[in-house]
Amino acid sequence: MRRPIVGVMALIGVLLLGATVVSYSKYKKSAADYAESKANEESMRQRYDGAVNEIVMIQDSLNTIMLGGDAVLPEASQAEEPGTMHDKVLSRIATLRASVERTKGRIEELDARLKRGGVKIAGLQKMIGKLRRNVSDREAQIAMLNNKVESLNTQVAGLATEVVERQQDINQKRLELEIKQEALVAKQSELATIFYTMGTKKELKRSGVVVAEGGVVGVGKTLKPSGTFNMTAFTPMNTDNETVIAIPAHSVKVLSPQSVASYTLYVTGKDTMELRITNPSEFRKVKHLIILKA
Repeated sequence: MRRPIVGVMALIGVLLLGATVVSYSKYKKSAADYAESKANEESMRQRYDGAVNEIVMIQDSLNTIMLGGDAVLPEASQAEEPGTMHDKVLSRIATLRASVERTKGRIEELDARLKRGGVKIAGLQKMIGKLRRNVSDREAQIAMLNNKVESLNTQVAGLATEVVERQQDINQKRLELEIKQEALVAKQSELATIFYTMGTKKELKRSGVVVAEGGVVGVGKTLKPSGTFNMTAFTPMNTDNETVIAIPAHSVKVLSPQSVASYTLYVTGKDTMELRITNPSEFRKVKHLIILKA
């Protein structure tokens, strides 16, 4: 009777021991699973925090890419560098485009890293999607800026051509005006110019400047301008610039029909006289002045 009881008790002990071992094994596995879960959770949290920080940095980078007229124009320090303003603006746009491309690369790298790490959080994917949209907006704005610059450059080129054409037109008009002014000056000079000659009766008749008319049998004839003059016998004089003619004679007579009120004869020495023009506009109505020296 005693031996069966002992056997039963031994069997119960073995069963209890086995249950304890199994329970302990399950406990250890649960503890290991818990520790692994905690570690995975911590790793996931770190990756999440890292991803969020990276997203914030990328967004800050996008925010620093200022797009607008003032932002695209070169700064004062850059304005001193060689090259046209058009070239500098295009260089600035290229810099913005390169910055956007680098940002796109960072976004794709972050997305790939999260996928490799098995991080699939809707919030992160939403933020990455927003970053992609922001990048697309920047690219569209840069494209618009580039088109605007090219359009302005075309306008500037057109204006430059127009300026050249207008300058040519101005130069042509100035040349025409100068020609007209020269012609006017020449005409004024022509109008102001008279031609004078002087000589004795014999000299004037020999040059054909005067002819003797009237009288009887060669007596009492009067000298008069012939009307057909040999211009080599005359000297030109611009009455706008000169109004005095010196005459080497002690007595003179004006044979041409100038108005007597337009000039005066002065004795300046024993054998010298002057004809002084007092009214040039009236005096030069008769273009040829003939002075007879006695």
